Amino acid sequence: MADNPWGSSSSTPSTPPRGREWELLENVVMASVQEQRRARRWGIFFKLLTFLYIALVIWMIFGASKVEKAAIAGSHTAVVNVTGEISDSSDASAEAIIAGLQAAFEAPKSKAVVLRINSPGGSPVQSAYVYDEIRRLRAEHKDKKLYAVITDMGASGAYYIASAADQIYVNQGSLVGSIGVIMQGFGVQGLMQKLGVEDRTMTAGEHKAIMSPFEPLKPEEKAHVKSVLDAVHQQFIAAVRQGRGQRLKENPDIFSGLFWTGQQAVELGLADGFGSVDSVARTVIGAEETVDYSELPDPMTAVLRKLGASMGEAVAARVAPAQGMQLR
Repeated sequence: MADNPWGSSSSTPSTPPRGREWELLENVVMASVQEQRRARRWGIFFKLLTFLYIALVIWMIFGASKVEKAAIAGSHTAVVNVTGEISDSSDASAEAIIAGLQAAFEAPKSKAVVLRINSPGGSPVQSAYVYDEIRRLRAEHKDKKLYAVITDMGASGAYYIASAADQIYVNQGSLVGSIGVIMQGFGVQGLMQKLGVEDRTMTAGEHKAIMSPFEPLKPEEKAHVKSVLDAVHQQFIAAVRQGRGQRLKENPDIFSGLFWTGQQAVELGLADGFGSVDSVARTVIGAEETVDYSELPDPMTAVLRKLGASMGEAVAARVAPAQGMQLR
């Protein structure tokens, strides 16, 4: 056989067996899988660590109880907030407000209590619960006064609550009053006929479907609803008269549902003067340091709300028709 002109052996170079190739490939794949698993485990670990860190921060922000804060403080003014719509499912529920008020009155170093109000009103029942509890606490703790400070708005159910205070302070531009009751609704029976939509609501009870938007409002049902609204309105008026007493000026429009500026509210006897929480604490109560006794939601709920987790609920509340009576 002739020599290879390139100086190499004429035999073909040896190659590893095919099984060896698959073994190498399998080792590479398994190493990659193991690396991914390690990375995933470390990822889970760091995510858990981050979650625990955030939870710790949240606890540090929200977890310090008002009792601990009060223990650190000396003689102080106790503050309880009424913010937003008053309802049993909101931060301004009767349960939350009353819990804050009870803690504020029972704190040994609180000199007086300030109810800071910024609310358009809401449920007459929730407002009445708070009103009654304020009067009970004032009778039980005769040495502590309760002052209501209305910031932007103290209307309807919020004013119902404020009227139980010893004194009410406002800003000249605050919106105050709206002493009335509303039950909203609508009728779409004409639209349904045009669209060819048939209402198949079935009831047991002649008036069970009262206020249905799919049927015309019967005169006797309208009269009944009006009587219910009037009864609640009279309860509202009686509460305001009981709370404000002789300070109210005789004006037929006071209980008409109209709202007033803070300046007008003082002139009408709906409020006693002008002031903020700080100015009332400093000049009226004489205890400049304030401690917030408001009942806060649990930390996770508060954070989720701030992150917009309740967006769907808020949208639904806007889209769906209002249900029940509102002091608004």
